[in-house]
Amino acid sequence: MNWIYLILAGIFEVGWPLGMKLSQTMSSKIVGIIIAVISMALSVLFLWIAQKTIPIGTAYAVWTGIGAVGTLLVGIIYFGDSANIWRLLSATLIVIGIVGLKLSY
Repeated sequence: MNWIYLILAGIFEVGWPLGMKLSQTMSSKIVGIIIAVISMALSVLFLWIAQKTIPIGTAYAVWTGIGAVGTLLVGIIYFGDSANIWRLLSATLIVIGIVGLKLSY
C-alpha cells in the first residue's frame, strides 16, 4: 500500500509546477497558485506516509523521478515543449532508474 502512496505523492509532485505554470498563463493567477499549494501539501503528505516502510533514499528518488518525468510529459503534451530524442531518452533513463529502485526494494 505504501508504494501506492508513493506513486500518488509523485503524481501530486507534478501538480505544483503545473499550478505555477497555470498561474503564469491564466487570467486568474490565484487559481494556479492554489493548485500548486494543494499539490505540494498532498505530495509531501503522501511521501511522509510512504516513508513509514520504504527507505528514505528509495522513496525520495522515486518521488522526484515521477515528478520530473510527469512534469516533462505535461510540458510536452499541453505546453508544446520540445520532445526531441535526447529529452525522451533521458526521461526513459529516469523511468528505468525508478523501476530498478522498485525491483531492488
